[in-house]
Amino acid sequence: MAVTSSSTLLLRNLSTVGRIAQSVRANSRIFSTGEMIRALPRIASPRSISSTRAAHNEEAAAKAASDTGAPTIFDKIVAKEIPSDIVYEDENVLAFRDINPQAPVHVLVIPKLRDGLTTLGKAEPRHTEVLGQLLHASKIVAEKEGIVDGFRVVINNGAEGCQSVYHLHLHVLGGRQMKWPPVTVLAVQILLIVILFSYMVY
Repeated sequence: MAVTSSSTLLLRNLSTVGRIAQSVRANSRIFSTGEMIRALPRIASPRSISSTRAAHNEEAAAKAASDTGAPTIFDKIVAKEIPSDIVYEDENVLAFRDINPQAPVHVLVIPKLRDGLTTLGKAEPRHTEVLGQLLHASKIVAEKEGIVDGFRVVINNGAEGCQSVYHLHLHVLGGRQMKWPPVTVLAVQILLIVILFSYMVY
């Protein structure tokens, strides 16, 4: 269903771009950059641009980070050396709000003791219990935040998975309609702009 919705949106935007391009050719004159920007539909919202910047920053941070096993910022949060907005805490798990939220609700759920769990890829049979506790804590967070009927749990693993802190953590995201696949609309926006300019040149 989400794929159909995305396809419909893409076709609608392509249709809009086509109409603008025909209007541009009919006027048979070259638009200034300012006129071009005013003529474009509001395809790129400030939120999508902000999300794109945040994604780029996360990718850069993930590439710069390394799994050395050294203490991380999360160890300092667990030790209460760095303040955080705690949503849930028990003997083994701590959940706190992400300082760079990607949804209206964005909470990180971490084990208080890493015990070698820098990434999910390093999980061993001895970690089974704490992994279950992390998932159960995610459900409790969703209940507390009023999103239990619709939320997403994400684990980034390694640099290519965009993991920037090497202390296993779950992202609990919700408070808005999630999309599948979880991709940005930036690629579609760029495609539409390229098509518009190609129509103008033609």
